[in-house]
Amino acid sequence: MSGTRTRGARTPHRLAAHPQADHVQEGHPMTVGIIGAGAIASALALRFAAAGQAVTISNSRGPHTLTAHASRLGFQVAAGTVQEAAASEFVVLAVPWRSAPDALAGVSDWSGRILIDTTNPLGPPDFRVADLGGRPSTSVIADMVPGAAVVKAFNTLPPAVLAEDPRHSGGRRVIFLSGDDAVTNKRVQRLVEGAGWAVIDLGSLHLGGRLQQFPGGVLPTLDLALR
Repeated sequence: MSGTRTRGARTPHRLAAHPQADHVQEGHPMTVGIIGAGAIASALALRFAAAGQAVTISNSRGPHTLTAHASRLGFQVAAGTVQEAAASEFVVLAVPWRSAPDALAGVSDWSGRILIDTTNPLGPPDFRVADLGGRPSTSVIADMVPGAAVVKAFNTLPPAVLAEDPRHSGGRRVIFLSGDDAVTNKRVQRLVEGAGWAVIDLGSLHLGGRLQQFPGGVLPTLDLALR
């Protein structure tokens, strides 16, 4: 793999909930590939690396442009190509909405992969909301990655909050997720909980994806903790 691995608060509202195990299955570390290297990508790379997961970050310009950045994020983070990132157990899409088609087209076969979609359907230069014909944005992303299991997550909080340690005296910060395959949702939940967050699974993209979507959903910017 290209790149070099080198080690390099707001208090959320509290939400009472039933006890939930803060546990990832025993065994080798999970691998996380991130398509993107901006603020959200960097925040997630930092947190997953801190939890001991092997992380690959990538961009359209090649790994040589990311080596120093990867080193600053932690010894578990490497710079790689988009194809190398997409070979991970979990692939995170963390690019601006309008960049998503080109970014995803860099991988020829999405069959059997898990894609975590962090995008919202607006962005620079004009931040105009995309016309999705009433569909959840992640359903549109899913059409770009035929054969992949797609889960919506990490789109409701700003990068600075995602970069914070999700564990604190008040509990664990909540990440919402939704997806159309319950088994995949559970796998992503284990990954996210292993990095310290609490998870609320909202179910399908048709229902949960709409609650998460920004703009339009009721959950974006809602900062909660489970204890």
